[in-house]
Amino acid sequence: MDFLKAMQEDPLIVFGDEYFMKAALRQAELASEKEEVPVGAVAVHEGRIIARAYNQVEMLKDATAHAEMLVITSAANALGDWRLDKVDIYVTKEPCAMCAGAMVNSRVRRVIFGMSDPRSGGAGGALAITSFPGMLHKVEVSSGVLEEECKELIQDFFRRRRLENGSSKTGKLS
Repeated sequence: MDFLKAMQEDPLIVFGDEYFMKAALRQAELASEKEEVPVGAVAVHEGRIIARAYNQVEMLKDATAHAEMLVITSAANALGDWRLDKVDIYVTKEPCAMCAGAMVNSRVRRVIFGMSDPRSGGAGGALAITSFPGMLHKVEVSSGVLEEECKELIQDFFRRRRLENGSSKTGKLS
């Protein structure tokens, strides 16, 4: 009975950030299987996953088909509102500027990501779009959740790509 009471009072206590990041990682694995850059995302509302997505840039031939953009659209459809002020988005890699901007515009409550992207991240890595002064909304940011697992998935993907393309480059992702 205590479990049910805890669930009703605060579902995130029972299902914490790692639980939801594992769901995002499963989406990233699906992307990898489809030869997409392995980034996955889930949208959580009141402790329940309401949307799941993974990168589909190559499949859809659409530069905006990032996991975060797709999960925002799916979450808005699930809730029947573009305002996602009670939604947390879990994503395996720090959102880019486009995705961070979409999170601000859709009023996402919180973004939780696994690995940082100091080169082009829009949630504090290269830019801080999620907390930029003057924006109409600020998105709370948490980072480093299952960071090693998220980083390993992306590094393995690009290592495999380099081998397939006959490149001996050893570039590393931070």
